[in-house]
Amino acid sequence: MQPYLSLLKEVLDNGDEKRDRTGVGTISLFGMQRKYNLQLGFPAVTTKKLLFDAVLHELLWFLRGSTNINDGLKEHTPIWNAWADPDGDLGPIYGYQWRAWEKFSWHGEEKGWERTHIDQISNAIQMIKTTPDSRRIIVSAWNVADIERMKLPPCHLLFQFYVVNGRLDCQLYQRSADLALGVPFNIASYALLMSMIAQECNLTPGIFTHTIGDAHIYLNHIEGIKEQLLRQTHPLPTLKIAKKPFWELKFEDFALENYVHEPHIKFPIAV
Repeated sequence: MQPYLSLLKEVLDNGDEKRDRTGVGTISLFGMQRKYNLQLGFPAVTTKKLLFDAVLHELLWFLRGSTNINDGLKEHTPIWNAWADPDGDLGPIYGYQWRAWEKFSWHGEEKGWERTHIDQISNAIQMIKTTPDSRRIIVSAWNVADIERMKLPPCHLLFQFYVVNGRLDCQLYQRSADLALGVPFNIASYALLMSMIAQECNLTPGIFTHTIGDAHIYLNHIEGIKEQLLRQTHPLPTLKIAKKPFWELKFEDFALENYVHEPHIKFPIAV
């Protein structure tokens, strides 16, 4: 995970102090990029413990199209609890946009407007299988019309797949990145999604390119980051996925093997 550690160091050394929505304050750099080669191992940070089970539960929750923490998420990870309303609802966030982006079609004066939905994930998988050279294999969560209805607008908002030489690559654009807490989670989540889709399409998971707008370290995370940069690194673990169709995969079908890591570092969440 040297690319991730180098990102921490670059922002720590060269970032500018900025105010932010949470009031905590950050040091920040704009327009960062790092690449992670999944052929070298699964990119789970080893200088602290990655909560892989939480990553997996959240991704499967997104893929179900879920937007309520009571739909199989709350009992596994509290990551979304701070933003949910009293009923657990988060508005039309990632899962809704990925699986049910709203589309309105005009059918004339008699029938009027018809509302249907676009399953972007299914469409992306189909395009990878049938038109792998397409430059339009894109999934977006940034639905401008729905932003005000979301409890938290998407941070990781658009990703694109690229097929070459039997390999599936993916690039993510993330507008806002909490480097201490969020980014290790984001890297693992998209590496996991890449691996799932690659298996479904008989491809090898390749390069995950992570492009970041505002890459920041919260001021109350600095000491933890400095400690992390002094820690020993370990070889990357291996991801195992059961040989099942994409939409049939469940939590128990995944295993992260030989994951050696340093102890957990507790970073406060900025809400």
